[in-house]
Amino acid sequence: MSNFPAELKYTKEHEWLKADGKTAIVGITFFAQDQLGDVVYVELPATGKEFKAGEEFGVVESVKSVSSVYCPVSGKVVEANAELGNNPALVNQSPYEQAWMIKLEMSDPAEAEKLLSAAEYQKLTESH
Repeated sequence: MSNFPAELKYTKEHEWLKADGKTAIVGITFFAQDQLGDVVYVELPATGKEFKAGEEFGVVESVKSVSSVYCPVSGKVVEANAELGNNPALVNQSPYEQAWMIKLEMSDPAEAEKLLSAAEYQKLTESH
C-alpha cells in the first residue's frame, strides 16, 4: 500500500481520515509513525465522547517521544480501536488498515472536504 493512499484525507498534524457518509475513520499517517519510531502505548477516548475539529483526542507514545493526536473533523466517537491497547506496534506495522484509532459520527461531513488531499499531504511531508 502507498504511504499516501489517494482515498484518504489528511491534516497538517499527520492524521488521516476516511469518510463514508456521516462516518469517518481516523488514524495517524505512515509519515507520523515513521517520525515517532517504535510505538509503545496508545491512549484513545471513550465511546460517546465528542470532539471539535482540531481538538486532541488521544496520545501516541513511542520510545522517542509522546505525541498528541488531533481530531480532523468534529464529531462523536462511536468506536475506539481497543486492539491498539494490547498491540500498539500495529501503528508502525499497519497505520492505514489495522491501526485506525477512532470511528466518528461526523457532525458536519463537509468539514472533511477542507482537509488535504494525498498529493497536498505528500508535498507537505517532502518539505520536512
